[in-house]
Amino acid sequence: MESALYYVTIALGMSIIVNLILKRFGVSQIIGYILTGVTVAYAFDLRHMADSHTLEMIAEFGVVFLMFTIGLEVSLQRLSTMKTDVFFNGSLQVILSAVIFFYIAYGVLSISLETALIIAMALSLSSTAVVLSFLKSTKEIARPYGQKSTGILIFQDIAVIPILLLIGFLSSDGENISEVLTQTAISAVVIIGLLFIIGKRVMTWMLHFSSTSEVDELFMGSVLVIVVASSLLASYMGFTYSLGAFVAGMIIAETRYHHKVESDIAPFKDLLLGTFFVTVGMKIDLGLFITHFFDILAILSAVLLAKAIVIFGVIRIYSQAKIAFKTAIALAQVGEFSFAIFALAGNHNLIPEQLSQILVLVVVLSIVITPFILSSLTKISSYFFKDISVTETFAMLPGRKNHIIVCGYGVVGKFVAKALRAEGVDYVVADNSYKHVEEALKDGQEIYFGDMSKTAILDKLCAKDSVSVIITLDNLEKKRLICETILRYAPEVKLVVKVVSLEEKRELRGLPISITIDGKKEVASRLVSEALTCEL
Repeated sequence: MESALYYVTIALGMSIIVNLILKRFGVSQIIGYILTGVTVAYAFDLRHMADSHTLEMIAEFGVVFLMFTIGLEVSLQRLSTMKTDVFFNGSLQVILSAVIFFYIAYGVLSISLETALIIAMALSLSSTAVVLSFLKSTKEIARPYGQKSTGILIFQDIAVIPILLLIGFLSSDGENISEVLTQTAISAVVIIGLLFIIGKRVMTWMLHFSSTSEVDELFMGSVLVIVVASSLLASYMGFTYSLGAFVAGMIIAETRYHHKVESDIAPFKDLLLGTFFVTVGMKIDLGLFITHFFDILAILSAVLLAKAIVIFGVIRIYSQAKIAFKTAIALAQVGEFSFAIFALAGNHNLIPEQLSQILVLVVVLSIVITPFILSSLTKISSYFFKDISVTETFAMLPGRKNHIIVCGYGVVGKFVAKALRAEGVDYVVADNSYKHVEEALKDGQEIYFGDMSKTAILDKLCAKDSVSVIITLDNLEKKRLICETILRYAPEVKLVVKVVSLEEKRELRGLPISITIDGKKEVASRLVSEALTCEL
């Protein structure tokens, strides 16, 4: 245990240096963690540590905390609204992908039935850790393809449970499968009952008690107890640690504490997830990789192509081609749960050791290239589809004059747009949040997706010919950046900015803004006015 923690500390220290260097080149930190694992394994002759049970447990809890944060965003209410993405798209993708891979492994390559079945199911899964980390950090999770990807990943994470159970069946040596299924069903009912009926009350009480104490350490401790206890309960009942954490996240998502819990748990999740990717790097056998490089590349290419085609076909049933394409490219890789599947199958002698090593390298390589693919996803899709958000939706604006531009369609932006519409004023709305754009379109607003700190967007919006620009954003840094850009681009335009604090007012004081509206001051003035009116 002490040696494992010693090497983890060294690895995390090295990963900080590596990631600081890679960040300057815009390379994902996931790559830095994997490179750190390779370096540590070969520099200190620690390749045997990749199979350390203690290290695997530490790394696995990185995925556990990731699943917990996913659960925080997938409440039961939201899950019901995502049922098509989760249960239809997810199940169809996993089944079709597994059937194709099974046919290739068993029918074409003549691999044994049990091995082919395990390989097929493992390769049908995608990387929750990589894809969701990217979608959350870039806020792409609010886009249509982000929602589709999240739904499929949720189902894949749930599908890990029957896959692991199947491995148990294949290695049961004639054990009565009906008895195992019955026991599993009973365990599922028990764990759901405990977590949703008893656990929900206990979790709510713990979070309420710790939050009212106003001691951050108590609240953080309560969250850690909830995550770990839920994971251990699920493991004890024969399920994965991740499932318990996911269910606990879903329960807390129904409470008013979920935003604070998510922000507090983020450092633990990121740190442990980094440890997970370090162990991924330690599993890389460079000698085997060089020897079977072309075989690994061929397998990876075939897997990426097959999964992309399947996912595109599934998503295309109910969605546009561009959304289906971006979802397919985002989820074409093989996921981190495949490591657990191959390891468990290897322990039960259900898959040859060398084949397992090659497949692990395929998974590692797919995870390594995925951040590069995701960061270039918009550029890749632009080769096949037009970017509607900038080119087509702004086509009607050239020649527009004497209009008002509303920047941001949040709570205040909605009231501003409603008031302008009531007055019969010509206006357009711009927002860089796809979620807000969708809400505005549903409200019948003329809105355009774009970042107003970019002069190209201001040009499309005919900002120079507008009467004024109303900025309703809350983010101070973004607000100042947009103000500076507008003042440089169109200095004659009247600039009206919402501020919510004295700090914001001080930060914006140096800019020649036409009018700043202090929300608190205006509310106070209106309260006094109404009070005096009542008195009279």
